Amino acid sequence: MAAEGEYESILCVKPDVNVYRIPPRASNRAYRAADWKLDTPDWSGRMRITAKGKVAFIKLEDKISGELFAQAPVTEYPDIAVETVSDSSRYFVLRIQDDSGRSAFIGVGFGDRGDAFDFNVALQDHFKWVKQENEISKNAHLGDSGPKLDLGFKDGQTITLNIGQGKRRDKPRPQSSGGLGLLPPPPGGKIAPPPPSSGTSNHNTVPQTGGTATECLLDLDSSNSNTVVQSNPNADLLWGDFSAPARFLTYLLFFLNYVSKISFDCGGDYVFNLSLLSFMSSYIVQNVSWPKK
Repeated sequence: MAAEGEYESILCVKPDVNVYRIPPRASNRAYRAADWKLDTPDWSGRMRITAKGKVAFIKLEDKISGELFAQAPVTEYPDIAVETVSDSSRYFVLRIQDDSGRSAFIGVGFGDRGDAFDFNVALQDHFKWVKQENEISKNAHLGDSGPKLDLGFKDGQTITLNIGQGKRRDKPRPQSSGGLGLLPPPPGGKIAPPPPSSGTSNHNTVPQTGGTATECLLDLDSSNSNTVVQSNPNADLLWGDFSAPARFLTYLLFFLNYVSKISFDCGGDYVFNLSLLSFMSSYIVQNVSWPKK
């Protein structure tokens, strides 16, 4: 039974319930509600299910005064204290007890199936909680009886903490100085504008071969639309080694340097290879003699 000092909690309350006298069971077969006088219940009132500790109490009380008519203590569910009938889900058989310990079996029924469902679920939830409490108590008892792990310091035992040692530090990335970071053009000459093509020009142009601005205006005034432009004999010397193949390699050098800079900013693994290609291209431009046209 419930221990003294434990509080009582209410699990479920149903305002309408009927009580029936049931005939004694002649065999081990289940109860049948059809054998009862369902049209004329012997008592009507309310049902209140309470719990005190691990024991549940099904109390039948008067609707108005709350006077106790009968109660059925339930220590397990399902059990003989609460039984279902074989032909309906709205009727149950309760074993009621008085203060002297005498018991009797009565039939109870609900007018609505929802009330019968709530009655059944309230008892199931309570005894599910009781089962969990028993398992917790059992595990706690087994844990107390087993050997305990001693994590305390022995006499004279010390520990050493190394704080801040062996901490891995990330290698700082070299910061970019801004812009695209292109290398300057290789030494060995400067790129001059391409030489004017030889032949007959269709415009009134005069090559700049020296002299003042007045002489240029006079020359323009005295020229006609079919003026022949003389090629500059020093154009090849100004152009030097920067012929078409050299220009191509110079542009290739700038392109490779730009790609290597982007790869470096993105943390790629191809920086070394691209830098090597840039160096080789620069070396070819400076040291290889290309045939002049």
